[in-house]
Amino acid sequence: MSTPTAVAYRRLFARPGALAFTAGNLLARLPVGMAGVSAVVMIAGARGSYTLAGAVSATGLVASGLAGPWLARLVDRYGQAKVARPATLVAVLGALALLLCVRYDAPDWTLFAAYASWAATPNVGGLSRARWAHLLRDDPEARHTANSFEQAADELCFMLGPALASFLTGTLFPEAGTLAGAALLAAGMLVFTAQSGTEPPPSPRTRAPSPLRAPGIRPLLACFTATGAVFGAMEVVTVAYADAQGQRALAGVVLALQAAGSCAAGLLYGALPPGPAARRLRRCLPAMAALMTLPWLAATTGSLWVLAGALLVAGTATAPTMVTAMTLVQERSPEGRLNEGMSLVVTALLTGIACGSAAGGWAAEHLGAGTAYAIPALAAATACLLGRALRGAR
Repeated sequence: MSTPTAVAYRRLFARPGALAFTAGNLLARLPVGMAGVSAVVMIAGARGSYTLAGAVSATGLVASGLAGPWLARLVDRYGQAKVARPATLVAVLGALALLLCVRYDAPDWTLFAAYASWAATPNVGGLSRARWAHLLRDDPEARHTANSFEQAADELCFMLGPALASFLTGTLFPEAGTLAGAALLAAGMLVFTAQSGTEPPPSPRTRAPSPLRAPGIRPLLACFTATGAVFGAMEVVTVAYADAQGQRALAGVVLALQAAGSCAAGLLYGALPPGPAARRLRRCLPAMAALMTLPWLAATTGSLWVLAGALLVAGTATAPTMVTAMTLVQERSPEGRLNEGMSLVVTALLTGIACGSAAGGWAAEHLGAGTAYAIPALAAATACLLGRALRGAR
């Protein structure tokens, strides 16, 4: 007998083209979770420096954050396929250039230049959400189901991506993760953009003011930046910690447990009565700050599996925080500028991830991988302090 949940998703994917563009979307989204671990393992293994690996990863993320709003405006103006296909080509060529530069011992500056091309990767999750919004504009209940699926897909890709990248780089050759990610991105975007029947039409420019001028948006973006630093530092430090334990191939599995904790907490959190989003965020941020101290404490045991358990628990704080903050951005973005508001969120997150990656790589190399877990804990505490600026914003 079918459950109500199964019936809702069956209805969702029964719509013409929905299953096909979702399959392409998932293929293209998986490399987003693979890219960081693949680049760090590949560069650190070839050059022997986590500082360099973290800095290169940070450069790519900063470039992505700067290019994201510009690409989003082009998509809104010209359509998904016309912008996403050439942008994907640039990103894939950049990934291949990075692989060749590492493989043939090119100068360090070439690594930064090549990985910066990854900034052309389209916001695959945003493109998919836009299609659902277009297809389900007259069906709020189905649109809610689609949004829930997209959130689960994000968590799934960040669970599987690092694990797949670590497996490929650890069991085949160091460049395998980057090569596989480029292939998946190209194939997935071709499948996704081929579904022209589900593509939303281009929209004209709006005269509404920038989301940056909306009350409360800037403190929210600051919180997103600090939260991004948690993610970036945690990824690099965990790879370094597993490497120090002689278990580099398990780094992705350990990071996947953190994403699993976030996914489970997000599903449970979504079943709770919502209440005012600003009040919920002021509760979520201190919880995240407290739980992010657990990996730091667990690292002192020297056990990768104790650390894995701590990351699983710590991850339960991130999804509620992200969901609540995203809700506030949606509430406060001016009408007609929601996509730009969400792209600014991505920029803030990527900026934070870049800073966290660089700081985590430096701390792992100079202070030790265990001590370096203080970086994500400090970033979470910073997000908590910045969240206090939201108290008076309406």
